[in-house]
Amino acid sequence: MELFDAQFGRLHRVLNRLSGDPEMAADVVQEAFVRLYARGSMPDSPEGWLISVAMNLVRNEKSSQSRRLRLLTPSRSEAMHAGHSPDPAEAAGAEASRRQVRQALERVPERERRMLLLQAEGYRYRDIALALGIHEASVGVFLVRARRAFRKAFEEHDAP
Repeated sequence: MELFDAQFGRLHRVLNRLSGDPEMAADVVQEAFVRLYARGSMPDSPEGWLISVAMNLVRNEKSSQSRRLRLLTPSRSEAMHAGHSPDPAEAAGAEASRRQVRQALERVPERERRMLLLQAEGYRYRDIALALGIHEASVGVFLVRARRAFRKAFEEHDAP
């Protein structure tokens, strides 16, 4: 129960940012915890194991969604993402900024995107390495490259 309390919100935020779908992110996090329980024993690094399983589940879900999208037109509610701001201009500016960041993240390669989101949520290098299947000593170098790729994608969006 301690692990769930400590990790659910954090993992949900990463997956929500990765997928853009808070409901799917919550379902995936729950499924990852169910799989941890069904495993019967605690892995050496439960945080890293959960990240790895959850990211694989998100990838599988996104793949399934893209197949469904060929047949259906999605209708997503932006109301779930919008906060109640007293100033409509401020809210519109904040939404435009979030959209610009999301678009830049989408132009960054998948591994780099995942690294940035995990690091932004405060995961340790060991957990990031385990989740992405890379050597822990390489995480710092890959994060520098990921930040550079994000910055380039963000700036290209601003260019006329």
